[in-house]
Amino acid sequence: MNQNSLPSACADCEGVDRRQFLKTSVLTGAAVAAASALPHLLVMDSLQASSVKAAAKSASSETLVATLYKSLSAPQREAVAFEFNHPLRSKIDANWQITPQKIAEFFTPDQQAMIREIFIGVHNPEYAEKVMQHIQDDGSGLGNYSIAIFGQPGTGASEFVLTGRHCTMRCDGDSVEGAAFGGPIFYGHAAGTFNEEPTHPGNVYWFQAKRANDVFQALDGKQRALALLDDPRKEQSTATVELKKSGQLSGLPISEMRRDQKVLVEKALGDLLLPFRKKDADEAMRMIRKDGSLDQLHLSFYKNLDVGSDGIWDVWQLESPNMVWYFRGHPHVHVWVNIRA
Repeated sequence: MNQNSLPSACADCEGVDRRQFLKTSVLTGAAVAAASALPHLLVMDSLQASSVKAAAKSASSETLVATLYKSLSAPQREAVAFEFNHPLRSKIDANWQITPQKIAEFFTPDQQAMIREIFIGVHNPEYAEKVMQHIQDDGSGLGNYSIAIFGQPGTGASEFVLTGRHCTMRCDGDSVEGAAFGGPIFYGHAAGTFNEEPTHPGNVYWFQAKRANDVFQALDGKQRALALLDDPRKEQSTATVELKKSGQLSGLPISEMRRDQKVLVEKALGDLLLPFRKKDADEAMRMIRKDGSLDQLHLSFYKNLDVGSDGIWDVWQLESPNMVWYFRGHPHVHVWVNIRA
């Protein structure tokens, strides 16, 4: 990840761990000032090192959302803050701006730093660099994305949403009852070209499809006939993640798999959840399972969108009455997710 391509919070931070610096600066600034405007990062110089360390340790994306909200000026709040039940909160798409104000143009450097940390914080620390790579490749940096805050952080009903090309990400602090990730999400990547090659070189999410294809290779002929379908669901913004009733599900029921095949499905789910922070991944898995089982899931692969006609299925889906995880790797990767309790 090229740090120089992202908004800078401090020109004098060379040699300092940037994430640690930003977290401690934001949190200690808020604690000392207790004001609506975020203090300058130089306030760190007057604080005890132990206090700084303690504040950094307690940092979370939810904490930073609350601090960001307090730092907004009146014009900023008018532009990006909405009532909790505003219809924009439930929308997703492959490429959209939830508000027209770009992060790099509308927010102060300190606020930009917080937004970046919020985004990184909802991802697995071991995968965050790859996520930022897709943001750089697809949108030329996080500064070209946009945000909105719904409700007031700390009241029990609030959600931060960040959008742009190949991204709808949420941070809700468990405000949204019965919805993993706070509601439907979208992620994707076009690694250097719009029409990717069959092996999707450089795509940071293609490993997920490779794991799913491991499942397909383990299926017998009858199972493959059930799993391999013609056309997938259409990409229709929020309608793409509509859930289906049990009788409407197609593909191969996981309940008809052998135990060793189900283990491969578990591994595929693990890879799907890998990019996200543990608390969100764990919550999603609890919702995906029903009575501790994956048997309500159906697995489908779509032969009509096989890039390169190589039999490595680029488009596939796991779904149940309370979940859809739709991986569309044609012509590049789009992934649509909706999981309900």
